[in-house]
Amino acid sequence: MSIKANLMTDLKTAMRAKDSDTRNTIRLLQSAIKQVEIDEKTELDDQAVVAILTKQAKQRREAIEQYMESDRVELADTEKAELAIIERYLPQMMDRAAIEELVAAAIAEVGATSPRDMGQVMGKLMPQVKGKADGKLVNDVVRSQLAA
Repeated sequence: MSIKANLMTDLKTAMRAKDSDTRNTIRLLQSAIKQVEIDEKTELDDQAVVAILTKQAKQRREAIEQYMESDRVELADTEKAELAIIERYLPQMMDRAAIEELVAAAIAEVGATSPRDMGQVMGKLMPQVKGKADGKLVNDVVRSQLAA
């Protein structure tokens, strides 16, 4: 079953259960997907939908950080609830250990020796981890391994 079909099924379930948080979040996701489909005049596959969901999750994480810095706990909690719902539809993210292994392999393959080679390592690495790992975490791991 495609992610879009899952969203539709879960929307119906949330509506029957009168779960307004889930219903509203799924509607936001469907709206974002539909907007891209209209803009690009095409039907999106699961890979493109995952990219949209990843972008939405990133927006929620950034909003949570900003709300916490501003002591707006109630708004941060709302964003956290939305993020939890979005993460249900995203593939399992890689943990730090798995990313470190891939980074070490990419550094060896590229022959990187200093932080100046970060662009080459990231260029090699990002296609492998796209949609599977947080780019910020990957960047941090690459930085730490090249600095060592």
